[in-house]
Amino acid sequence: MKNLFLLYAFLIFTCSCSDDANAQNNKDIFTIYLVRHSEKDLSANNLSDPPLTLCGVQRSENLSDFLKDVHLNIIYSTDYLRTKSTAFPTANSKGLEIELYDAQQLKDFSQLLIDRQQDALVVGHSNTTGVLAGLLTGEDIGAFDLDIYDRVYQVVIYKNKGRLHLLHVSVDCNE
Repeated sequence: MKNLFLLYAFLIFTCSCSDDANAQNNKDIFTIYLVRHSEKDLSANNLSDPPLTLCGVQRSENLSDFLKDVHLNIIYSTDYLRTKSTAFPTANSKGLEIELYDAQQLKDFSQLLIDRQQDALVVGHSNTTGVLAGLLTGEDIGAFDLDIYDRVYQVVIYKNKGRLHLLHVSVDCNE
C-alpha cells in the first residue's frame, strides 16, 4: 500500500511538472487584460491630465488584487497620470515596469501585442479599450460610456486568434 501511494504521488508530481513546463514553453497561447483607467478627478487643476479620485485609487488597488494570481509579463499604459496611476498598483505588486503605448496607433499596437506573445495588462481609455479588444479578436467593439469603469476585457490568444471574455470587477467606494 505504501508503494502504491508513493507511485501515485510520483505520477502526480511528474504530470504537474510536465504540465508546467509545457505551459511555459507554449508560446501559442497568452492572455491580454484590457481595462479603462479608474475614476479621474474632474475637480483637479489640470483637466487635461487629472489624477485619480479616492474611488479611482481604490479601484486601481482592487484591480491589483483581482490580478494577484494572474501571470503577467508586461504592463502597458498610455502616457497619462490616470492610466499610469491605474496600472501602478499591479505593476508594483508584480515588480514590473509600466511600458507606454500610443493610443492613436491602436492597430499597430494590437499587432505588437500579438507579435510579442506575452501575458499583459493594458490600461487605456473608454474610447480605446473596447476598440483594442476588437482589434485583437477580429470583432467590431467600439468605445463605451464615460461612466463605465468596471469592465475587464480578457483576450485569450491561441495560435494568433483571440477569444474575448468580458469580466466585471466592482468596487464599493467609500468616497
